Amino acid sequence: MRIQRFAKASLLCSTAVLLTLPAFAQDYATDLDEVILGKTKREVQTDTATAATTVDQSEMDDRQASTVAELVDSVPGVTLINGQTPQGSGINIRGFGANSTYGSDQKVIIQVDDADVGAEELYRIGTQLYTDPALYKSVDVVRGMAGTFEFGSGAIGGMVRLETKDASDFTGGAPGFRLRQSVQFSSNGDGMSSSSIFAWQVAEDFEVLGNYTYTTQNDQTDGAGATIGNSSFSLPSWQIKAKKTFGDGDHAVTFSLTDTNSDSKDVPYDSFETTGGQFGNVDRQTHSRTATLGYKYNPYDNDLIDLDVILSYSDQQIDQSYVAGSSPLEGGPSWPFLQPLVDADHRYETTKLTVKNTALFETGSVSHNLRTGVEFKRKERLDASSAAGGTDDRIALFIVDDMSIGERLTLTPALRFESQSIGDGTVSYSNDVLMGGLSAFYKFDNGFGIFGSAAYSESMPIIDDLGTPAYMTQSEKATTFELGFSFDNLDVFTEGDDFAFKANVYKTKFYDITSYNVAGTFTPLGSAELKGFEVEAAYSLASGVYFDANLNIQRGEYISPAPGGDWEGIPADQLRLTVGKKWDDELDLSWEVVANKKMTRSSTPSASNVTHNLRATYKPQSGVLEGTEMRFGVENIFDKEYTPHLATRTAPGRNFKFTLAKTF
Repeated sequence: MRIQRFAKASLLCSTAVLLTLPAFAQDYATDLDEVILGKTKREVQTDTATAATTVDQSEMDDRQASTVAELVDSVPGVTLINGQTPQGSGINIRGFGANSTYGSDQKVIIQVDDADVGAEELYRIGTQLYTDPALYKSVDVVRGMAGTFEFGSGAIGGMVRLETKDASDFTGGAPGFRLRQSVQFSSNGDGMSSSSIFAWQVAEDFEVLGNYTYTTQNDQTDGAGATIGNSSFSLPSWQIKAKKTFGDGDHAVTFSLTDTNSDSKDVPYDSFETTGGQFGNVDRQTHSRTATLGYKYNPYDNDLIDLDVILSYSDQQIDQSYVAGSSPLEGGPSWPFLQPLVDADHRYETTKLTVKNTALFETGSVSHNLRTGVEFKRKERLDASSAAGGTDDRIALFIVDDMSIGERLTLTPALRFESQSIGDGTVSYSNDVLMGGLSAFYKFDNGFGIFGSAAYSESMPIIDDLGTPAYMTQSEKATTFELGFSFDNLDVFTEGDDFAFKANVYKTKFYDITSYNVAGTFTPLGSAELKGFEVEAAYSLASGVYFDANLNIQRGEYISPAPGGDWEGIPADQLRLTVGKKWDDELDLSWEVVANKKMTRSSTPSASNVTHNLRATYKPQSGVLEGTEMRFGVENIFDKEYTPHLATRTAPGRNFKFTLAKTF
């Protein structure tokens, strides 16, 4: 039935396109020859020492992603663990984050509108980042520790920050109503998604947005036509966001609430795998909520005050019950150990209050952008049959100063002090850490820039490890050094072109490890070293032709225990290239190639693979379809059968995607 609806919708949309072809052809030779310079898929951030990438709304729309993870997999250094579904998926940055055992190692910060989200080490359940990409307008990805001290501690791998949509994104700030409706279909798994956004600009100083999105997908098939088990899902999500500005625009209050549910019946407990295996199946209901209340005071006549007070709350609840008879071990000697695991209910609640001020001032020839703040945070874990609950209370102070010395040199020192009290009501432990870093960026007149950074951070003990007293006073520590150069200029090779390039190398030393063991054993690791090379590049011509490329090469090994060995979280070397052309704001055609090198430095090696993706976006600028957006894409065009390195499932085969959207 869903295939029939997909075919019918595609036929109707194709008819609409055909009806407008004469007008389109008439305007093609004139209007579409005018392009906007410097337009590629993504802007390369060449003016900062931080290894940062922003995926904006236009790129998010273009990718037609089904999950949040799929929005960031094109960033160098970011690798997905089964990213095509919410369950059993995860985000790995520079070898840290998700792995095939736990959805998170607490080395990657994930925030939604400043709220910390995600659970701790839930065994084989994934990151539980259950939310829909349609709720967001941008995703910021920071690789490494530099640039994270303002937002949290222990971000050895990096950070992902998602920002939800605002009503003014659709109203333009003018009073009135706007409605945006989009529907998306995908052929592999009969996927369907509907997003309805209601934006109401009550007045210039008051806006309200409501968003309801429903996404569903059946089991997909791989390149060989085999069914990928445990790849179906249904994901209803909604969002409410309001903003009130007052006091001549000096004051603003913002409230944001997002909610996502997932109710799965008779699915494998082990969400990384395609079948129940030894663990059997469970009925699992996941409910994720985030809420943020923010106050901003930014007087126009005082550059020393730009105050943000943000109260955030995130709640992730996972209720699951074992499906009797689904495990071959049921009744055997292993079963008394497994039953509490598969019958466990989990709940994590995180409440955080952040008070931050940004001050702009000068001291002699140095201009300062100084951010100072204090943060109060409490994380609570519910008692589960498989693990005891507890609380993790933290107080943090941070200071970050972007110091511009003249027009060329920028130095950014950053410090963060964090005090922790963690316990379960019976025992408690206290830890204090001081971490920070220094980055520098120097820009030459010819468009080149050089940069470097040094950073030190600690990942503090977590509630899940309360049963291991030796871990409760031992934070995991890391240092990272980075060095690179960038270039950004116009008219480089020919008149009207735009070329941006950024490359950096890094080395991370990770020690006092408590969250990793030697592969296939229970022997804890002691220390490890990881290093890598990342490249981002974008080039566009006045004709509208553009090229986007990024490269990621990484190596890693643990040093102790001797004799050492491979760090299992290292992704395969990857090169990603996109070639496309834009005709003004109306038409965008692109071809993407993703090449992964053979990976043998692992206990689970993987073969090399190359996949191709096509994308087309058509936004008529006149006629009856003005304001309508149509997107068509084909992923894995040649239906290649492969399993990405670090993934536990085969990748989906060929997948046709079609999206129709309109703002009224």
